[in-house]
Amino acid sequence: MAVVFVPLESEAGETRVSAIPETVKGMAKLGLEVQVERGAGTAAGFPDAEFEEAGAKIVDASARGSADIVLGIQAPTPEQAKAQRAGSMLICTLTPGTRLDTIAALRDAKVTAMGLEFMPRITRAQKMDILSSQATCGGYQAVLLAAVYLPKMFPLMMTAAGTLTPAKVLVLGAGVAGLQAISTARKLGAVVEANDIRPACKEQVESLGGKFVDTGVPPDAETKGGYATETTQEFLKRQREILTEHITHADVLITTALVPGKKAPVLVTAEMRKAMKPGSVIVDMAAGMGGNVEGTVPGERIVDAGVTIIGDTNLPAQVAGDASRTYARNVLAYFGEFVKDGVATVNLENEILGAVTIVHDGVVRHEPTAQALAAQQNKGGN
Repeated sequence: MAVVFVPLESEAGETRVSAIPETVKGMAKLGLEVQVERGAGTAAGFPDAEFEEAGAKIVDASARGSADIVLGIQAPTPEQAKAQRAGSMLICTLTPGTRLDTIAALRDAKVTAMGLEFMPRITRAQKMDILSSQATCGGYQAVLLAAVYLPKMFPLMMTAAGTLTPAKVLVLGAGVAGLQAISTARKLGAVVEANDIRPACKEQVESLGGKFVDTGVPPDAETKGGYATETTQEFLKRQREILTEHITHADVLITTALVPGKKAPVLVTAEMRKAMKPGSVIVDMAAGMGGNVEGTVPGERIVDAGVTIIGDTNLPAQVAGDASRTYARNVLAYFGEFVKDGVATVNLENEILGAVTIVHDGVVRHEPTAQALAAQQNKGGN
């Protein structure tokens, strides 16, 4: 019977947990024994007593070293990675490009490390897609933050003191996060516009009651997996020109554009941003990857020329209960790919396991990360 360890997240501000009592029961049905670090789910609203009632054993942090499978939200520290035993598995969000020391530690410890953010966009894997589940939570929270900071109400209101006009919201990027932001803003009564370089998004935006702002479509606007691709500087310039007019009239600007594995594209220059009205609010959901808006400060909320710029880097953690709930269900669905009768078997020929396995048997399988580690090692040796 394989043992699963659920840690208390150590990264500052991370309030989510990678398993919940519901999924503990699900793992038990797969023949797994679950150990939960004391207090791991408290911040997300899942006390130790509920985990125990579901069949988990409450343990301390040292249990990581004897577990067969370690779960997580964020990647562990290098020290935590070294604490895992050889041949064990780590399942979390690895972000290998920014965690080279951790990846190196996992490689040297011969841990099989799986980054769930690399889940392939195929029908069979939809229920395992942590990017979509967490983006949904983030898009929702982005609108609520904007509503709190905006000095006016979102809906049209007829009052004895006269009519209050609705807020105007512009969403850049109509992936999962953007579509959730559109839906939430519309439910709050705002007038919503949205833009995306992928042509298929127009129908989705309009189905939610938003108006699509067409800036044209660059060649190869999306990958086969449905992700947006990096565009040319020429296209970005043309896109900015069209968006400037819409940004000028927006009360709220929410940006969500990300390119997997790369710095976020700058969609809104400082000049464009300064055209916004005083009191306007920007929520830059790409802040953690450099930001879509010039002037965004990752992890901070600032005011510049009367415009509030919110650069929070972990919006899902602000709705930790449901973010944990959806993430944990994604993980449980993923277990169905390689766990049977309490035994975990890693078959890299499986298209899902092969895609998410970044480190296995002392080898870094993710080519960009392997190259970055080699470059780092060569630099250190010179």
